[in-house]
Amino acid sequence: MASSGSKLNFWENGPAPGQFYSFPGSGTGIGTGIGPVRHTLNPMVTGTSVLGVKFSGGVVIAADMLGSYGSLARFRNVSRLMKVNSSTILGASGDYADYQYLQQIIQQMVIDEELLGDGHSYSPKAIHSWLTRVMYNRRSKINPLWNTVVIGGFYNGESFLGYVDKLGVAYEAPTVATGFGAYLAQPMMRAELEKGAELSKQEAKQLVERCLKVLYYRDARSYNRHEIAVVTEEGVEIEGPLSSETNWDIAHMVSGFE
Repeated sequence: MASSGSKLNFWENGPAPGQFYSFPGSGTGIGTGIGPVRHTLNPMVTGTSVLGVKFSGGVVIAADMLGSYGSLARFRNVSRLMKVNSSTILGASGDYADYQYLQQIIQQMVIDEELLGDGHSYSPKAIHSWLTRVMYNRRSKINPLWNTVVIGGFYNGESFLGYVDKLGVAYEAPTVATGFGAYLAQPMMRAELEKGAELSKQEAKQLVERCLKVLYYRDARSYNRHEIAVVTEEGVEIEGPLSSETNWDIAHMVSGFE
């Protein structure tokens, strides 16, 4: 029995007598905050494939610059590559708003790390490991970040290239491709590496440019405008916007898909 003068509550954090209950995270006031918690049920503005390949002394990551609103090529100059720090680059396909959210968090993490002034910085492997936990955590809350992320870098004399999807599935590989690129570009990159000789920086860039051209021909969500990021011992360099030279002379001969 509550003493006189104390506030009477029937349960912890519940409504006071004569008032409505306001759900956590909702607005305040009588009659507000009644309703379900809203989660993103599907991606809205999306980006397609991100490609990554290791070469002798570094990593190349490439992505086009189209933001598709469903099947509408709505935004034609959006960057999906990010310089994390002087040794790490990140590219994302999937929902662009979720990528921007991740971008803001990572940028703040890097600032906080630099403010320590201890001479250390996040390695590509550390960023990759952190992302696996973030993606799995959000997936477990039935509110995933609708992205597939590629992380590349060069740290302590070693190249790193990793993949993380919205379920937290993650792996490292010499070549990585997301979206439609996993079906069209990945075989081309693997075939090049299986020849045995380690790629040079220029050969790696030419390889991803060839893959991007194939994707532009075959992937309806791709676009002939892209960026290429290269990370080596010297640091990170992002080139672009760039365009591939294409040839549609035989397009009138393609039939059966009308």
